[in-house]
Parts: sequence; structure tokens; C-alpha cells
Amino acid sequence: MARHNEMGKWGEDVAAAYLRQKGYVIRERDWRSGKRDIDIIALTPDSLTVVFVEVKTRLPDSATAPEDAVDAVKIRNLCVAADNYVKMHGVEEELRFDIITVVGTRGCEPRIEHIEDAFNPLLII
Repeated sequence: MARHNEMGKWGEDVAAAYLRQKGYVIRERDWRSGKRDIDIIALTPDSLTVVFVEVKTRLPDSATAPEDAVDAVKIRNLCVAADNYVKMHGVEEELRFDIITVVGTRGCEPRIEHIEDAFNPLLII
């Protein structure tokens, strides 16, 4: 596995553990719809909202903010995948799109930022 893929997998593991600690229930990890994917699909602690989470992982010395990698094309792809998930699974809960950024490296305490309701897909598409 390429180093950046290993780092991305580590970041997703960190994000999933973070969400579990906050009381979220992880429904899916790396859910795919064709070529599109959703890193984490979770249910909020109150069970009222399904959250589609994009995880971005960066090294501490990275010049760009991780959330800047979630551009309009990525958002469109997330929305198409989420729409497919909702239809396939008959989701009736509220929907939300979050970004979790993980900055750090394996073996060190990462810096985690959870951006809830990071974007409204109706305003992007």
C-alpha cells in the first residue's frame, strides 16, 4: 500500500474512533457507489441524523489545510454517493455532511477537527 494510502487509512481509523467516543454509531466505512466513496457513514448519538463524513488527513508540516481538499467536485461526488446510499437503504433520518480533519502521524497524538454541517449540498450542486 502506498504511503499516502496508509496515512489516509490511519486518519479514517482515528476519525472513526473519535466519532465512537462522541457516541456516534458507525454504520459504514469506505462505502462505495461506483467510483465514488464515502469515508464514514454514522448515526448521531440521538439517532436522529445520518452523517456522511469526509476525512482528510495531513502531515503536521503540510502547507495546505486538509479541509481545502474538499472542493466542489468532491462535494458533488459525495452527494451522488450519499443519494445512492439513502435510496438503497431507505434512510428516513435527517442528513448531514461533515468533514473531519486529522493532522499528525502514527505514534503521535493527532490534532482532530470535526466540522459539523460543513456544507449544504443543495447550495453546491
